[in-house]
Formats: sequence, structure tokens, C-alpha cells
Amino acid sequence: MFEIGYSLRAARERQGIGFPEIELATKIRAKYIRALEEEDFDSLPADAYARGFLRVYADYLGLDGEIYVDEYASRFHNTEWEDDPAVQRPRRPRRTRRERTIERRAVVLALAGIAVLTALVFVAWRYGGASTDVPALAKHHKPAAAGLVLHGTGRGTFVIVKRNSRAGHLLFRGTLTPGRVERFTGTRFYVSARRPAGVRITRSAGVTLLGG
Repeated sequence: MFEIGYSLRAARERQGIGFPEIELATKIRAKYIRALEEEDFDSLPADAYARGFLRVYADYLGLDGEIYVDEYASRFHNTEWEDDPAVQRPRRPRRTRRERTIERRAVVLALAGIAVLTALVFVAWRYGGASTDVPALAKHHKPAAAGLVLHGTGRGTFVIVKRNSRAGHLLFRGTLTPGRVERFTGTRFYVSARRPAGVRITRSAGVTLLGG
């Protein structure tokens, strides 16, 4: 899953394009363009307008409009996948730019901490002699559990993953964009993809896969 509004705004700002220029080229009013970038879809006239505006605006910015429409359908108003109407993904509250900045900083600090810890372990092993206890940790490492891995390829696709069968517990429902990877543990799965060419499936030995 990706942030629709943030991605559109970032692409526009990278190209240095203003709202008047976009409004003139796409015939979409500036207030609706702002609504798309803020994910304020309730301000748009109707669901059909939201889909159409998303596709036109994303294509204008050089992005893949179909992926943005699929993401919108999966998160806000999905009417094409009605085999499981009881399961609805709740709409996530929009995060402010400040919250996204804080989150990115937290990730950077976490990665920096991991790098420091890795360096300390290496130094302890390198200068502490062959008798260090660090290699002994490998003796308690458990083998990886059996599971399923989905890799987004091509133009991406909308995917549903359930445990055991079509009527099983929902594990994933959304757009699998190119380069995105989703992992699931277990031995039996039901997988349905709108465009099979947009997903590459890897499974462990002993894993049973059902398709829709």
C-alpha cells in the first residue's frame, strides 16, 4: 500500500508544476486537484469522478494512472470484488506531513541503532578472540517457517490472499505494486489476482496453493 496523495504531490513538486498549469492541461479544477493530493475524496462530486480524476492526473504527471485507481478502489470504494462483501478495509485516517516526517525520522534512527549494534558485535568478535559467544547464537537459530511470498511485477495488480480456502480468513487485500513484497506463514492459501502477470508467487515446500 502507498500514500496516493503524498505520491501525487511529490511528483508534482519534483516537476515544479503549479495548480493553474495542471487545471489548464487536465480540465480538472484546482480545488479537486488539492483534494486528490490530500486524499479528501469526500470533496469530489462522486466516486466516478474520483476514479477519473485520479487516472487523468496521475497520467499527466507521468505516473501509471491505473495503479492509483486500483489503490483507491481497494482502500476507499471497491465495487469490483464483491465475492467477500462482509470484509471491508477501514479507511485509514490521513496522516499530516509532520506525522510522516516524524515517522521517517524514527525509521532512520532505528536503522542507525541497528548499524551501531552490528558494528559492536563485529568488533567484539574480531578483537575478542575465537572463543566469543557470538557465533554460538547460530546454534539456536530456528529454520524458517513454511510460507508464501508474493512479488509485485510489471504494472502491479489487485490481489486477495486468504488462509486455507476461498472462505478462509482474509490475510491480504490490496494493490501489489511493482517491487512490493508480501510474506505469509502457513501451509495452505487461497490467492486471487486480477492480473496474474502482475504478481510472481514463491512458496516453500509443502505449501498448498489454491487460485480463484
